[in-house]
Amino acid sequence: MANGAIASWSASWRESWKAIRPSREQDQCPHARRYWQNLRGRRHAVLLDRRRVCVEECLETALIRALERSNSPARHVPSHRIPLGLILLSRHQVTQNQLLAALEAQRAGGRGRIGDWLQSMGAVTEQQVTAALARQWSCPVLRSDLPLPSECLGRTVPLALLQGAVMVPLTYIESASTLHVAFGEGIDYTVLYAIEQMMGIRTEPCMATPSFVHSRLEHLARRREDTEFVFDRISDVAEFARIVRSYSVRTSASEVRLAHCGSFHWVRLLQPSRPSMDLLMRFPQPPLPAFSGFSFPSLG
Repeated sequence: MANGAIASWSASWRESWKAIRPSREQDQCPHARRYWQNLRGRRHAVLLDRRRVCVEECLETALIRALERSNSPARHVPSHRIPLGLILLSRHQVTQNQLLAALEAQRAGGRGRIGDWLQSMGAVTEQQVTAALARQWSCPVLRSDLPLPSECLGRTVPLALLQGAVMVPLTYIESASTLHVAFGEGIDYTVLYAIEQMMGIRTEPCMATPSFVHSRLEHLARRREDTEFVFDRISDVAEFARIVRSYSVRTSASEVRLAHCGSFHWVRLLQPSRPSMDLLMRFPQPPLPAFSGFSFPSLG
C-alpha cells in the first residue's frame, strides 16, 4: 500500500517537474539546460517567442531566426475591393463625367487618391468619401458624436506606426480584450495583426474622416513618450540583432516581442515594473536570406 502511494507520488512529481522545466526539445539555446544556474540569476535570459534565450550568447541568433519568420504573411487580407469611384458612382454622389475628370487629373498628376481628387474638384465631401471607404473595406464609420479617445490609448501603439497607417486607437473593451481603432485612408491589416501579436488582444477597425485622424495624431505627437525609438535605415539583419540585444541588456528586459507591420519591424521590450520600450526598425530593402550560422532549435 505504502509502495503504491510512493510510486503514485513520484509519478505526479515527475509530471509536475516536466511542466516547469523545459524539455531538451524545447530549449531555446544550449545554455537553457543549465536551469538552476539561470534560476540563481547568473545568466541574463529573456523570453522570445515564448522560449527562454540567454542574452549574452544566443539572443542575436534567435532574433535573426525570429525576423525571418516575421516576414512571412500573417493572415489572408482581401485584395479585391470595389473601386472607390464606382462606389460613389453607384450611390449617385458623383457623375460619370466627374469621375472621368478626376481619373484623368490623377493620371496626369501621377499621385494622389481618387477620393482626394474628387474632393478637390468639389464633387464630394470628406464624409461621403469616408463612408465609401468604409463600404470598400466592409467596416463601420466612426460616429462624429462619440467622445474623444483617451490619451493613454495612444501610448499603447508606437506613434510612428500610427502615423504610417494613418490610424488612432479609440476605445479598449477590457471584457472582450478588444481594441477599436480608426483609420483615415484605408485599413492596414499588417498593423492590426502586429498589435494583436504584441499585446495579446483583438482589434476591430473602422473608418474615420482623415481630418479627425490627423488631428488626433498631432495631439499624440505633442505628448510623445521617450519609450519609442525609430531606426530608419538598418543595413542588415546582423545590425538589427545587435541593436535589439544592446537595448535588451540596457533595460534588463524580461521578454522580447517582434512583429512585422508595414515598412517597419516592431520590437517591444518588456521590462519588470516599468513601461515597455518600443524599437521600430526599417530596412532599405527586404531582409537577407536565411541565416546560415550554427544549428538552432526551431521556435515555430
